[in-house]
Amino acid sequence: MRVALTGGSTGIGAAVAAKMKASGAHVTAFDLSEPKDNVDRWIRIDLSDPLSVAEAAQAAEGPFDALINNAGLPPREGLGETILKVNYFGLKQFMDAMLDKLKPGAAIVNTASRAGAMWRENINEVKALMALGSIDELPAFIAAHDLDHVRAYNLSKEAVVVLTQIQTEALIARNLRINSVSPAAVSTGILKDFETAFGPRVANAIARAGRPGTPDEVADVICFLASPQSRWIKGQDITIDGGISAMFASDQILS
Repeated sequence: MRVALTGGSTGIGAAVAAKMKASGAHVTAFDLSEPKDNVDRWIRIDLSDPLSVAEAAQAAEGPFDALINNAGLPPREGLGETILKVNYFGLKQFMDAMLDKLKPGAAIVNTASRAGAMWRENINEVKALMALGSIDELPAFIAAHDLDHVRAYNLSKEAVVVLTQIQTEALIARNLRINSVSPAAVSTGILKDFETAFGPRVANAIARAGRPGTPDEVADVICFLASPQSRWIKGQDITIDGGISAMFASDQILS
């Protein structure tokens, strides 16, 4: 199995690379930093830079059995525009550029977030973002919609969920399939960014779930969705949150 993976040097991406290598896969990682382990080839990519994305995709040697778009930025103050560039525009550009390097029957897995769960309520803003002609229009868009770094993050992940769904039928016609995963609080180096951005909600969610998730637990789901064993799962967003969504839904049902 040949796998193309963005963001393979740390956190969830590093866990995916380790699991893929353990299963015998050939892993090509696309990242700003070179992964230390479990990668057969590293191609440098800056997902905020369209030229870098295009060059990285061109350098990739397929065909691949799976494309895992995992790289992303957390909701860090001052990075609103870059978050949208990386988490949505860079992801989409790279995915589009890699389609011809995927084998028939290949799987695409996009890492979204539970922070993108409100995409239905925010669909007009999501559609407005997706309608932009280029990232050069982002500053005006951010100003018009009064986006801070937290809303930029949520919007970027809402757009990933929506992108996954609206691409499903067209990719099926190409004998490809696509799904996304939406982790909640995961114990990685960027968990503190989420605690700062979302405040007590993160601590409350972790307390109710008993602990944060681990990169391995998210990687297990990603690897499954990238494998032939999940071949009839298409166009789905899989929430990985230790029951947090169910608990919050239960609060509404029982109130």
